[in-house]
Amino acid sequence: MSFSESSRSSQPSIVDVASRSENRQPNREICHYSDLLRQSIRERFKTVTEDRQGKVNLFTTATTNLFQIFLESLPPDFRQHHTCNSCRQFVDRYGGIVTIDPDGKTIPVMWNPELVPEVYAPAIGKLSSVVAGAAIDNVFLSDLQTWGTPVTGVWEHLAIVPGKDLVFESTTIYSIYQLVAQKQQEYQMLLRGLADFPIEVATQAYSLLSNETLYRSEACLGIAKWFLALQQQRQSARNSRLRENLTWLAVANAPPGFCHIRSGMLGTLLEDIQEGLTFSQIAEKFNAKMNPLQYLRPQSPPKAGNIAQAEKIIEQLQTAGALDRRFAKLEDLQALWMPNPTAPKVERKGIFGHLQTATTKVQQQIDVPQIVMTWEKFARTILPTAKTIEYFVPTSQQAYMALVTAQNPEAPPIIQWDTPEYRNPVTWYFYANGSSPKAWNLRSNTYCAVTAIVLQPSLWNQPEKFAHKGEKAFLLLQNAKDKQYQKGAGFFPESLKSEYHGIRSTMEAYAKDAVLEGKDEATACGIGLQKGGTWDSILLRVTTGNNLQVKYQLDRWD
Repeated sequence: MSFSESSRSSQPSIVDVASRSENRQPNREICHYSDLLRQSIRERFKTVTEDRQGKVNLFTTATTNLFQIFLESLPPDFRQHHTCNSCRQFVDRYGGIVTIDPDGKTIPVMWNPELVPEVYAPAIGKLSSVVAGAAIDNVFLSDLQTWGTPVTGVWEHLAIVPGKDLVFESTTIYSIYQLVAQKQQEYQMLLRGLADFPIEVATQAYSLLSNETLYRSEACLGIAKWFLALQQQRQSARNSRLRENLTWLAVANAPPGFCHIRSGMLGTLLEDIQEGLTFSQIAEKFNAKMNPLQYLRPQSPPKAGNIAQAEKIIEQLQTAGALDRRFAKLEDLQALWMPNPTAPKVERKGIFGHLQTATTKVQQQIDVPQIVMTWEKFARTILPTAKTIEYFVPTSQQAYMALVTAQNPEAPPIIQWDTPEYRNPVTWYFYANGSSPKAWNLRSNTYCAVTAIVLQPSLWNQPEKFAHKGEKAFLLLQNAKDKQYQKGAGFFPESLKSEYHGIRSTMEAYAKDAVLEGKDEATACGIGLQKGGTWDSILLRVTTGNNLQVKYQLDRWD
């Protein structure tokens, strides 16, 4: 069974069709039944692959001689009519394709004996049984608009027109064959990870990460949750075939890098747990590796071959202009909150204009005690009515940060969450171990106006797709600027699209030396609030629409 196919390698074949049409006339009764057969296959394919929530993944199975099985199961007087190379190519090429349900059961996409005329039921039932019982050997991808050859001369053949979401769109970087080969490799890598780390170890790793006791745990939480869920699914499966199928389904839907269990940060955490290290030892090693200056960043200069490959990829993708970056401004962002405009002061005229009336008496501020709450509750209950917000700048070092965007907003996307449908080239950076208020043009022990609140850019559009990137909120502060900045492009390799994974050492070297434009004009710098652990320095003074002023101490995310 072919794992993939491309329009470049598929040519209609009409061997024996011409002679068939010349030497005999179609049997009208059999033709009627064959019309119903073709219709039933199309209906079956549509039912299985359309009108379903989420992406439909297709897989090939280790099946052979499907067309021979089909012919031999037909009544003798039907066999000659169906002896056709075009139909043979369709059955042998597409007849073994399946989907996988959530329990790991394979579902043939072409065959259902209950839909076909009774005369075909034994043959279609046999095909369905053989395909459903076969092992999956890879994902199926095709860039063809039509699967099979619908018509040759006066003869109609088995063929399918797949939905647009099932037609693979090729890229300039990876061919369809390379992507299929990559999925095969990812399957093998994932199997090794599953074999090396049992479910007990995966459970402990997820518990440590979800309890937010490790530094930047959100960067690994998504893959840890995914890996544990797969372990649990496999454990509940009734047999090894279902476990294999569930693994293939996970590979097909895995975000980039998720199958590389052993080579990622999750793998090192799993290894430390498996070796029986204490929590303090595990945390120390994990925190050191998760330092933003180390995590997913090549630690040696790129080699000449990687640089040459990078030049080729950048040229193919035509993204050279996208590497030019600048400091972001408020107008570049999708704000969760911004201050309400203050009503203009009305100047009273006349001799007695300065006197207060009963209705213009200055309202006395009520002394409301400081309130402690989570960020989640603050965002849900306080932000909607907040007119102004001020952040109390402590003397200690904090996670101050800056948002960065593309110099040219029309440049092609290079960031994972930047797509043609949802343009969003914004990234962020901060310094390991925090930095002082002075380094960000802020005065300690004073309140600073919050000019906007934004979630981290990966959450602006399709947040569920990038949930594994973690959750942060940024309070952008008035006049905040990175005074210590000298160079750096403001993105990490972990934020780039998968096309750049193979050249990350070159991209990192470039990012280290690149200089952002607009340092002095930046208006999107401030303090970062990260989900995980507890906070002791986030004090906000909020003025509501009715001029009530309340202080809120945010102690954690949720």
